[in-house]
This record gives sequence, structure tokens and C-alpha cells, in this order.
Amino acid sequence: MKNVKDQVYAALDAVFENVTDQYPKDWAALPAVQYTEEDNKVYERTDKEEKSYVRYRVDIWNNRSTSEAAMQVDAALSKLCLVRILCKDTPDPSGMKHKVMRYEGIIDMESEQVFWPD
Repeated sequence: MKNVKDQVYAALDAVFENVTDQYPKDWAALPAVQYTEEDNKVYERTDKEEKSYVRYRVDIWNNRSTSEAAMQVDAALSKLCLVRILCKDTPDPSGMKHKVMRYEGIIDMESEQVFWPD
């Protein structure tokens, strides 16, 4: 297991003012972005190398369209070589626009590089 949560936070924080790994508390600064590490496990282990699989969920809330923010999340996380595997609008009882996105990647534990398997 390799922790890249700090890198995910830094990538999102460079783009958005309101980023948290908990349910957002500041609804005055929109869009609000929440990221969650959903999975982090051994992907491949041999006597020569070890790789770890990671999956992150990113939620975006806004009082208008979330499309622009979603494109910014894509750009930020693709720099970390995380690949988007899901992007969908989710009904929110508050009436706000809510988008859920998921990203995956494989981390080479020796080089600490994130990549997408062939």
C-alpha cells in the first residue's frame, strides 16, 4: 500500500478553494470538492517489484453546472496519471448540482510512479 492522498489533495487544492477529505462544511465557497480514497491495495507482488492499486472518489457540489469543475478535476488528476472511470450527475436533495467521479491508478512502489496498466 502506498499513500498518494497528499498528492491528490495538492492537485485539487491547486485548482479549487474549497477542497476537503470530509463532507464539505463551507458552502459559501463553491464549488465544494470532496475526495475520498475508496481503495488502496496490493495490485501485484513479485520478488522483484510491488505495485499498489488506488481508487479515488471525487464529489463536486455547485449551485450551477458542475461540468467546468469536472474538467478541471480531470486535468488535475490526469497529471498524477489517475484515469477517470466514472463521471455522473447525482440527484441531491438540497437542490445543488452534484457530480460524482471516480479515478483509478497503479503505483509502482519502487519508483512511486502512478500509471495505468496496459
